Amino acid sequence: MDTTTAIALTIIVVAALGVLAFVYFTDQKTKRLRSRFGPEYSRAVEQTGNRRRAEESLERRAKRVEALHIHPLKADERKRYAGSWQRVQAEFVDNPKSAVTHADELLGEVMAAQGYPMSDFEQRSADLSVEHPVVVQNYRAARDIALKHRKGEANTEDLRQAMIHYRTLFEELVAGPELAHTTH
Repeated sequence: MDTTTAIALTIIVVAALGVLAFVYFTDQKTKRLRSRFGPEYSRAVEQTGNRRRAEESLERRAKRVEALHIHPLKADERKRYAGSWQRVQAEFVDNPKSAVTHADELLGEVMAAQGYPMSDFEQRSADLSVEHPVVVQNYRAARDIALKHRKGEANTEDLRQAMIHYRTLFEELVAGPELAHTTH
């Protein structure tokens, strides 16, 4: 084998190994993001129409939330918010429309107390999706019903569903780090 052939073969082997490494690491990144974001990964791919752009978006979300310094509630805050939630649930019996509005407001208070910026809903739900990728779907569903309610288009069953969705997110946010990952 002459030197030119040996150099050519070396270049081909190195290039092939580079391609294999790229494919492997890309696949690992995809698996890591799918595992971390669960159904939110699929939602991001669907929204962007492109796996690579979706993954970039999810990584940006994670970096943004890391910089926000989100923190769990203190025990006394959890107790206070749990009491508030009980009152909102009790209110549903007599006034479902008002209870849904109060549930949305209470969740906003809980998120703000944990350090989530309370900018627009889409940013808030994107931020939530980093640490709560499954229940953020409930938040979006509840919010959709609340918006329907504001237009006078939601019935009592819709409002009941909104309360269930809000409760799922509320429980995860208020549970604290020691309970949140074991209950959902």
